[in-house]
Amino acid sequence: MTTMSLTTELMVPTGNLDAYTRAAFSTPALSAEQEQELAWRFKQDGDLAAARQLVLSHLRFVVHVARGYSGYGLPQADLIQEGNIGLMKAVKRFDPSMNVRLISFAVYWIRAEIHEFILRNWRIVKVATTKAQRKLFFNLRSAKKRLGWFSRAEVETVAKDLGVKPETVLEMEGRMSAHDVSFDPYADGDDGDNERVFAPAAYLAYDGADPAVQLEAADWETDSTDRLHDALAKLDERSRDIVQSRWLSTDKAILQDLADKYNVSAERIRQLEQSAMKKLKVQLEA
Repeated sequence: MTTMSLTTELMVPTGNLDAYTRAAFSTPALSAEQEQELAWRFKQDGDLAAARQLVLSHLRFVVHVARGYSGYGLPQADLIQEGNIGLMKAVKRFDPSMNVRLISFAVYWIRAEIHEFILRNWRIVKVATTKAQRKLFFNLRSAKKRLGWFSRAEVETVAKDLGVKPETVLEMEGRMSAHDVSFDPYADGDDGDNERVFAPAAYLAYDGADPAVQLEAADWETDSTDRLHDALAKLDERSRDIVQSRWLSTDKAILQDLADKYNVSAERIRQLEQSAMKKLKVQLEA
């Protein structure tokens, strides 16, 4: 079974959420024996009808779990939809030989999909990216509901309970307390005054896009290149070749290669190189 093969047949919470919820709870629950029979039919024979019945009979549990995440400001229908995906993944991986009820196994997958959806959509900038941060995010939010604002002692208590450093708790609390800001300026207020609140677009300028800056950079690069060519032209042929081979060539030469070429020692090539570089510096600074 693939997730997509069931998605086309599964009831999804589109339109009226109340009607969907009533339909989910009206689907009869399965007894342990019925559940085992359907699970074996799917596992051994690949019976998609059996898998579909397992999913439909557990939609009520997805609704119940999704309701527990209503405080995140995300549409309940979307949370249910993600929970349904987790349920289908659980049905696919369920092993009836373990002699446990499907919901005991599936609740992990349902919550995992809902958690992933919340972390992807709660903020534009992700507040938690690692497994440890994700665990801290949900545990810390639960703790904040009980305690409200944290004192230092409460921070240390939460950190001890969650097995992290107090600084980690404070960092995550700061991320959770932050708010997304529109990049574009807000519109003027409706009260008729002249006050205007500016978003980052008003003060986060990108100097690299300034045509004057771009033209200046291009002119400077052209001028530097021209001056370098003029300075090189004033060197003797051997010194110019040494500088170009050592510094301006893609396949840079080593001292011994140039020593063999001019039938001198590597130390002599090094001396000629230093002399040529000093001359170039004088020409470029003039």
